[in-house]
Amino acid sequence: MSFSIDCSICIRQETGSCGDCLVTFITSREPEDAIVIDVAEFAAMRRLQAAGMIPDLRHQTAAGS
Repeated sequence: MSFSIDCSICIRQETGSCGDCLVTFITSREPEDAIVIDVAEFAAMRRLQAAGMIPDLRHQTAAGS
C-alpha cells in the first residue's frame, strides 16, 4: 500500500501554505512532480508532526481529499 501526492492538483499550490507544506519541507521537489511514500514513511511523518518537529501535510484537492 502507498500514499501518492500530486502537487499539480492541490488547491493550495503556489500559496503561502505550499511553501510550508510537509511535502515541500521534506523533498524540495519541483511543483509538477508527484511524491509516493509507503505506509511506514507516512506513519513516521505523522509521529514527527505530532511532536512538532515538522509542519503538517497541507495537500488538498478540490474535493477536499
